[in-house]
Amino acid sequence: MANIHIRRDHQLGLAGARKVAWQWAEHAESEFDMQCAYEEGNDCDVVHFNRTGAKGTLRVAADHFDLDAQLGFLLGAFKDRIESEIVKNLDELLEKKKKPATKTATGSKKK
Repeated sequence: MANIHIRRDHQLGLAGARKVAWQWAEHAESEFDMQCAYEEGNDCDVVHFNRTGAKGTLRVAADHFDLDAQLGFLLGAFKDRIESEIVKNLDELLEKKKKPATKTATGSKKK
């Protein structure tokens, strides 16, 4: 069995982090056939995810994300590729959240 641990610090606060975590869970469900369950807490949320050959949690805090995943024997052979895909997706979601909306000449917000 192969294990993956990823930590990403952020400055989004819990409300902003929740939005990113929901997007991450939706992507995991659509792209990787994961089943995700989201549990909101007072100071930390947890996304439980699983599919055949993989399971784990994404802990969502006001200042960081902690992802822990366990890959079964067959998926363990692809650990590096799976880990890099998770990192890429999470980093892209965090980068999108960082970019502030800019105002156009008409005063409407542009993303």
